[in-house]
Amino acid sequence: MAAELVRGQNHPLPGSRLEIRVSAGGPVIAAVTLGDEAGRLRDPGWIAHLGSPPLPGLEVSRQAAADHRIAVDLEALPEAVHRVNVLLALSTGAGRSLSFGALAAPVVAVTGPDGTDVAGYTVTGLGTESAVVAVELYRRQGAWKVRAVGQGYAGGLAALLEDQGLPRARESAAAVEEGIAAGAARAPAPPPARAGGEVRGRRTAPVGGPPGAQGTAPEALPEAPPEAAAALRPAPAGPPAPPAPPAPAASGPVDYRHPRRTPRAAAAPPPPVPPPSARPETPDRPVAGDGPGRSMEERLHNQVWGMFEDLARTTAAYRGAVDFADSRMEREMDEALADPRSRLGPGAEAARARAGERRAELVDRARAALERDLAQLTAESEVVEPALPPAFARWDSPVWDAYRVPAQAPMAVRLGDLALPEHSGLRVPMLVRLPLERGLWIDAGRASSAASPTADPHRTRRLAGELATAVAGRLLAVHPAGELTVHVLDPTGSAGPALAPLTESGALREPPATGPQGVAQVLAGLTRRVDLVRMAERTRATDALPPDVDLAGQLLIVHDFPHGFDDRAVTRLRYLADEGPSAGVHLMMVADREEAREYGPVLDPLWRSLLRITPVPDDHLADPWVGHAWTYEPPLVPAGSQVLSRVLGRVAEARRRYGR
Repeated sequence: MAAELVRGQNHPLPGSRLEIRVSAGGPVIAAVTLGDEAGRLRDPGWIAHLGSPPLPGLEVSRQAAADHRIAVDLEALPEAVHRVNVLLALSTGAGRSLSFGALAAPVVAVTGPDGTDVAGYTVTGLGTESAVVAVELYRRQGAWKVRAVGQGYAGGLAALLEDQGLPRARESAAAVEEGIAAGAARAPAPPPARAGGEVRGRRTAPVGGPPGAQGTAPEALPEAPPEAAAALRPAPAGPPAPPAPPAPAASGPVDYRHPRRTPRAAAAPPPPVPPPSARPETPDRPVAGDGPGRSMEERLHNQVWGMFEDLARTTAAYRGAVDFADSRMEREMDEALADPRSRLGPGAEAARARAGERRAELVDRARAALERDLAQLTAESEVVEPALPPAFARWDSPVWDAYRVPAQAPMAVRLGDLALPEHSGLRVPMLVRLPLERGLWIDAGRASSAASPTADPHRTRRLAGELATAVAGRLLAVHPAGELTVHVLDPTGSAGPALAPLTESGALREPPATGPQGVAQVLAGLTRRVDLVRMAERTRATDALPPDVDLAGQLLIVHDFPHGFDDRAVTRLRYLADEGPSAGVHLMMVADREEAREYGPVLDPLWRSLLRITPVPDDHLADPWVGHAWTYEPPLVPAGSQVLSRVLGRVAEARRRYGR
């Protein structure tokens, strides 16, 4: 899943051979400039454009067009090249637009040679600029990354090349303009605008995993998502994200104001930002349910999605700003100390101090913008959390005191909370769409976070069992009576204390299956059900199913895998994980992957097909949008609370009342 970048954010590149695709609202010139270690453009020979001789490692378009493909081989570039800038310029021919403000925002996509998406960036906020550095590929500590730049120049190519340190920049720009003029005559008419803003199958607006976007472990992202990784069905896309803040002039300050904190339903551009003296001291009071949607449930769901997006975006902007400040300080110090004669003495110390002060100023401004956005998000969370229905609420919410068995299933269910280290106190509910499209794996082994080596393995295993019971209890509570049947496999009989709320309340139709024979019997019954339902759906004969087939949704909880499983049972479990969701059979495993090592790579597809969650906080979840490592916090029942037992008791009572 490609990372959607915001201005200033960077992303690692997976290989040396890349393709950069550009789409604009009209004919533009796509060119490339090369920079040395200090970011300077040494001579006109380091500019690849439609009228220049071919450069090693680069292949650019040979005419003005609305769509471009630029091929880059980083290993074939000259050794002295440390930066590759992708720039866009407008033709000055008759009938051509003279500024990017008159065109749709250009979209840049970085892909692998096979077309695999790596990163995307929409260059917004342009006005009178006629040239812009869209993205740059840069090398740091032997590794290449891509950074979203979006720096526009009202002075055109001359100002752009001059800013990159090219000697006699205006003469070089004139030579490039000649090539542009020659190529403009061959430029095709601009194609009609694509519906929905799509560029070769990609969306111009970032589409990522909300709290309900099926996230997964970072190592599984390429196979699972986006997930986030991705895998839980992504939430319905909200309204388009508002445009990024206007790009600063070449000599002006960088504007780190976060653009996302505007009403999500507004279609008009945001109003001009008033001076500090005219701004209100406090932002508008947030309101629960201000997301788009027809029902309050849908509005709250989309509002939570918006909060997740806001937190991801503002954190990405802050991290990108800090990285930009570090890069700028390094560049300024390299330029100031380039002459060996000036590396010592008070002049060198003053240059270092000035560079450090400018970095601190940029970071402070970015931090202030981050704190402002986090404060508003915190205020919104404090309003939204108490208004959430049972399916979205924490176990300690008062909404459970008035719980009643619902008449219909909700659109999503809460499977925990997500947080980022910049503000550990702000947590966004992780909402997963129903019905589940992926099974769940509750990892009873060692988590991957820095704190996990100190965790007690016995306590982690106990908490894993309690988490499975809490998740199963919530799923039972949010479904109508009798519409979800829970089966439990406990081959060793060790999960009894953790299963007590389920067994003692009567919410289970059958007691937990124990021993290899009990495991085989339950797996055989569910496998038969999946086969029959899929066959009936293919032949459109669902009314011909045998009367003993339970048409309610099925949830299978597996404790202590692989104990009590032989090869045949493992094969059936993999079949249920792959084919079960389409037939209404869902899997939840409580397992330590290390204990199943004897099966080797045979079980790797099983682990990858499941959404991994942990019984202790862990930073293993990654979103597919900007790639943050989110800290996951499990939805455990508070110690000493009887809320789960009370809720399951009402579920069992409703099932008996309706004979289900």
